[in-house]
Amino acid sequence: MASKSDVIPAILVLKQVLVPDDGTLDAFTDFQGVPAATQDTPIAFEASVEQVQLPQAEVLLHASCQGKVVTCELSHLNHVGQEDASQDVAYFISTIHVSGGEFSISMVIRTLGRAREGAPLHPQLHLPLSPRGTVLASVEFQVMTQKPSVQASIGASVFLHCIFSLSPGSGPFHIEWRRQYQGQGQRVYTWATGHGQALREGAWLESRALLESGNASLTLPGLTLRDEGTYICQISTPRHQVQQIIHLSIVETPKVRLYLVSETLPPTLFCTIAGYYPLDVTVIWHREEPGGAPTPASDAYFSSHRRSSVGTYSLSSSLRAEPGPKGATYRCQVSHVSLTDPIISEIWVAPPEKGTPLGFFIATGLFFLTLLFLGLRRC
Repeated sequence: MASKSDVIPAILVLKQVLVPDDGTLDAFTDFQGVPAATQDTPIAFEASVEQVQLPQAEVLLHASCQGKVVTCELSHLNHVGQEDASQDVAYFISTIHVSGGEFSISMVIRTLGRAREGAPLHPQLHLPLSPRGTVLASVEFQVMTQKPSVQASIGASVFLHCIFSLSPGSGPFHIEWRRQYQGQGQRVYTWATGHGQALREGAWLESRALLESGNASLTLPGLTLRDEGTYICQISTPRHQVQQIIHLSIVETPKVRLYLVSETLPPTLFCTIAGYYPLDVTVIWHREEPGGAPTPASDAYFSSHRRSSVGTYSLSSSLRAEPGPKGATYRCQVSHVSLTDPIISEIWVAPPEKGTPLGFFIATGLFFLTLLFLGLRRC
C-alpha cells in the first residue's frame, strides 16, 4: 500500500492506438513531449500498443466529451529478471477506469531501455529519456472488461466480460476466476493447457473464443444469492499476472399492492411490499384531497422484515385513513436500489356516507326493545 508521499503525478501517452475515425480526430492535438525533466516534472510514459490489441479505445478517446472522468494509476513491478536489469528495463502496471462503470483496463508496460548511448536519465526513475523527455515503453499485456459492475436477478444467467491480449512470445497463459464475498474467497473456474474446470456448478467459458480472440468471459447460469460478490478474472503468464475485478450484485424488484382492509370508520389501508433484494427499502405514505397538494401521511405502522426461502424480503405497512368530507387519495410510495423511479400505488378513500346518524338507530333500537320487554312482562 502506497502512502501519500509515494504518489507522484505522471502522464501516460498511448501510441499507435487503432480507433474508428468519426470525423473528429483532426481536432486533436499531437502530444508535444515534456520540458527538461526535473524533480517536479511529471513522469511521462510514451507507450506503444502495437503488439497488443486495445479494444474499445474510443471510450477513452471521447470520455471527456461525454462528461466522463478517466482515472489512471501506474505502479512499479519489482519482479524484473536479470536479463532486463542489465538493459535498464523496468516494468509498470497501469490501471485505467472510466466513470459510469463502462470500461476498465489493466496493462503491463515495459520500458525500452537506453535508446542511444549517453541518453539522459529521469532524476527519479533513473530510466533513459527520449529526445521528447519521455520514458519510451511498450504495452506487453492487457486485461480489460466493459462491465466492471453487473446486476442480475435470482435464477437468471449472467455474463462476466473479460478479454485479454498478449504480445508475441509471452508464453503460455493460465486463467483463474475467483469470487470474494465478506472476506471469504473461492475459485469458480480455471483454464490451463487447453482444459477448463468448473468449480461452481454450471460455470463455463467458450474455449474457441478464448483461443481465437482472448475472450475469457465467464457465464454463470441459475443465479442464487450465494453467487453475489466480487469476481476476479486473473490471467497469468510465466512473467506476469494481470486481473480485472467485476462486482456482481443480485437485485430483485419489489412487488407493491395497496388495498382497503376495512371500510368501517376509520377505514384502514394496507400496503404490502414483497420479493425485494437487497434489504434496504423505503416506504412513504402521502394523502391528497381533491384540489389540494400531496402531504405526508403520518402514524403509519410498519411490520418487521420477513425473509422467504430464496432469500428475498417482504414488508407490510398499514395506515388509518382520514378521508375528510370530500374524500382523499392515498399513495404508498416504495423506493429501492433496483428501481430507477419509485413505485407508487394509490387508492381513493370515499368520505363517510351522509344519512341518519348511527346513534339515532342505536337509540331507536333500544327504545323498541324496551317496549317489547315491557309488553312481554304484562303477558
